[in-house]
Amino acid sequence: MASTEHALKDAMSSIEGAIGVALVDYNSGMALGTIGGGPELDLNVAAAGNTDVVRAKVRAIEMLNLKEAIEDILITLSTQYHLIRPLTSRSGKGLFLYLAIDKQRSNLAMARHQLKRIEAELEV
Repeated sequence: MASTEHALKDAMSSIEGAIGVALVDYNSGMALGTIGGGPELDLNVAAAGNTDVVRAKVRAIEMLNLKEAIEDILITLSTQYHLIRPLTSRSGKGLFLYLAIDKQRSNLAMARHQLKRIEAELEV
């Protein structure tokens, strides 16, 4: 099992084109850990904003009475992909991984695969 810091470093080093990654508590909107980002991508602001995205999708699933769980949420921008992956472990309840990658330097399918592996290995 990997610590938060190790998991975030793993994401930045193993996912081609990674711009930034964060572990976020979607109850509070607070980033519990971040790596990467910079002036063009404030990961703390992104964490808070994407909390609203997760909450909205959870509410929509409940209102639709779907017996489904969110695997991941993809947001496509003109130059970036943003992936949101809620943690499924009991200890990760209420948390999600947030990853921003460069569209030109990344492979979306491989990024999703790597993020799923990192989520499975993460111990919170």
